[in-house]
Amino acid sequence: MDQEDRIALFLDYENLALGVRDHHGGRPFDFRPIADALAERGRVVVRRAYADWSYFDEDRRMLTRSHVELIEIPQRMGATRKNAADIKMAVDAVELAFERDYISTFVICTGDSDFTPLVHKLRELNKRVIGVGVEKSTSALLPPACDEFLYYDRLEGVEVPPPAARRGRAARPAVPEAPSEVETQPEVPPAEEEEAARDVDRLAVLVAQTVAGLQGSSSGEVTASGLKRTLLRKDPTFSESDYGFRTFGELLRHLAEHNVVELGEGPAKGDPEVSLPERGDREAAFELLGSVVAELAGDGGAVALSGLKNQLRRARPDFSEKKLGYRSFLQFVKAAATSGVVDLRWDPDADDYLLTPAR
Repeated sequence: MDQEDRIALFLDYENLALGVRDHHGGRPFDFRPIADALAERGRVVVRRAYADWSYFDEDRRMLTRSHVELIEIPQRMGATRKNAADIKMAVDAVELAFERDYISTFVICTGDSDFTPLVHKLRELNKRVIGVGVEKSTSALLPPACDEFLYYDRLEGVEVPPPAARRGRAARPAVPEAPSEVETQPEVPPAEEEEAARDVDRLAVLVAQTVAGLQGSSSGEVTASGLKRTLLRKDPTFSESDYGFRTFGELLRHLAEHNVVELGEGPAKGDPEVSLPERGDREAAFELLGSVVAELAGDGGAVALSGLKNQLRRARPDFSEKKLGYRSFLQFVKAAATSGVVDLRWDPDADDYLLTPAR
């Protein structure tokens, strides 16, 4: 139990409730998906929601059943109710950060960018901050400030109306009743299948680059848990479920099957070591580069770096140096030159790198 994160939950309730009603076809806000998501991350010891509850009578009953403490911010003549709730919530969060050292994680449920300074202050106090907001009503400034950001719309158990269906998820068209003997309508349109494939392809590039960066900046091994934390630091909204994977381990196994990464035994069960393939696709890519350069250079010629990548893609359309963990094509070519596949030199007259077959 001592290993569990202690979580303090703060809800800017008006922002959440109105965001859900405006963008989810008038449906009411449901607290349960947030509670379930946080239960997977630690033990919630504080639950507070801030609003003028005279506007949210039914919601008040729902939150009370979930043991949420309701902080009343009544509307007063000549006062701005929204600012009063924001200030009270920010003051309470900072006060709790100082008074309760055992609370390691603060969850700020809002899409309002006004809470960005609060997030920065909590992180400055060595607290982990998770944001939760409705996707279409969340400011673009807030998610990057958090350690992790959960979009309410993407949480398990949230029913999103068809107009707000997520990208890559098939929206079932209304088909008039007609007799048909053979089912010919595909469940997922080809365009959406291609988009989903491109999403996973971009994910493979992101993972490979991140593993390469961690290997280059750390002398230790790269574990799955460390990789996930780094991906969240790069993009706090990252979630493997957006790509159709149930767990991060399932995502890594998929990438390992496609030779993007290799998995080995890690320091703890369920936390494998992740590395980039030292052979296989990388060696094949070096050989491809060498053969293309040899063909283009002919006898005694040289090939300019500019435009060479397009030549490789003509020979192998799926070529991508980023899938191999290289941040640029030049970095990939330098690695090939170091391995003795090609010779590389800078030519000031051509104002470009020139490649020749290895001698």
